[in-house]
Amino acid sequence: METVMEKLKILADSAKYDVSCSSSGVGRHNNGRIGSAHAAGICHSWGADGRCISLLKILFTNKCIYDCEYCINRRSNDFPRASFEPDELASLTIEFYRRNYIEGLFLSSAVERSPDHTAERILEALELLRHRYGFAGYIHAKVIPGVSPELLHAIGMVADRLSVNIEMPTAESLALYAPQKKPKEIFAPMRQITNSLIERNALTGPGTMFKGKDINTAENYLETNALRRQLVTGSDAPVMEGEKRLPPSAVTGGENGSVGLPSKRRRDISFAPAGQTTQMIIGAGGETDKSILTTSENLYRTFKMKRVYYSAYIPVVRSSILPDMSTPPPLGREHRIYQADWLLRFYGFSVEELFSGGATQLDPDLDPKVTWALRNLERFPVEVNKASYEMLMRIPGIGAVSARRIVRQRRVSAVRFEDLKKMGVVLRRAKYFLTCLGRYYGERRFEPEVIRNAILQMEDGLQISMFGAEGFSPGGGNILNSSAEAERTKNVMEAR
Repeated sequence: METVMEKLKILADSAKYDVSCSSSGVGRHNNGRIGSAHAAGICHSWGADGRCISLLKILFTNKCIYDCEYCINRRSNDFPRASFEPDELASLTIEFYRRNYIEGLFLSSAVERSPDHTAERILEALELLRHRYGFAGYIHAKVIPGVSPELLHAIGMVADRLSVNIEMPTAESLALYAPQKKPKEIFAPMRQITNSLIERNALTGPGTMFKGKDINTAENYLETNALRRQLVTGSDAPVMEGEKRLPPSAVTGGENGSVGLPSKRRRDISFAPAGQTTQMIIGAGGETDKSILTTSENLYRTFKMKRVYYSAYIPVVRSSILPDMSTPPPLGREHRIYQADWLLRFYGFSVEELFSGGATQLDPDLDPKVTWALRNLERFPVEVNKASYEMLMRIPGIGAVSARRIVRQRRVSAVRFEDLKKMGVVLRRAKYFLTCLGRYYGERRFEPEVIRNAILQMEDGLQISMFGAEGFSPGGGNILNSSAEAERTKNVMEAR
């Protein structure tokens, strides 16, 4: 037991830099086994060192064959190493659950010996947890790039959510900071997860980006060119060397006689029912905010993944090509990127809209929604009693809930200015961009700089957040004593 506890201390500490640890997003009825997963999510609490303690957040091993510049677990770093045995991790997880310490497991890992060797041991641990101990709770498993398709599928059958870390926002940064990791090896498992979800009619996509659209179609199936042509057209296109044909059931039976995946399929939630996510590091390289969010937008539209997580780079190892060890993590920048990401997933914005006019960086003082509105002031002010739901959502200070309330209210009677606050509208921002029954309640001079200054003065020189979060410096330095991960929990609130 002493050995296991020593491993727990080492591997839990090594896992604290992985931020893609969220609520489940999946519901599973308990059929007599131990534990359950609720779609409403897991209620997180945070330890003094920033670790989530309602999920057991841990590495399977921190012994790594890779030597990535930014990683504390890099091969050349001299610090304590440990690896769990599969039965040790399974037993530890179930005992923690029985003591009400945790509600689920977040399992990541370094790469010991090879991706397949590490994945086999992770799979053994998860199968022991599911089948020997009957654990029905939430499991988030990290997939190691380069793992074989068979092992990935098997892990997906016992985990609720899968994630493959993209690591860096651009291929150039990946080649510089993690040369042993190749984009092809990262994207291959992402593609397999997306395809597996489509085959099971279980792909839902990020936020409301694809709301009202069926994305479990042949057109969204990601394959090599010949296979994709076979899938979409049903032709007898020649199969290239190294490729294999899809089974006939995968390319026939589309709706209205069209070619595609079988129609009217029952939703199968046996494979990764909570979908897939990924994570990238920001602030280590010289990427602009626009390039970071462009990568995220491409991931959302291509792989339909649930979420991209952003990890402000924390200097933990010395390197001549990385920021100095004394450099504070860019938490303010991370926060603004999370806000922009929320606009992509839930508000119908595109990256080009957010960075119109040649801009490449987000405004550190104003949230991206206000910044966009100031750059497009010709669209405002908007009359709340006439604007469409989509346009209401673009007014700073109005979120999805308050927009729906406005639409419902005006079916009965006109919305008055005093009604807006009761509906949840943040009037200290919204009043500059709307009219109510023809009256404007903002500044007399309807000019970008006048409105910007008024918003900043109202909020003591810094507009903290469209989410209402507090406690970061606009320059990127942490001004709180709380952990970086405690800061990140504030990003899941509804956008205003």
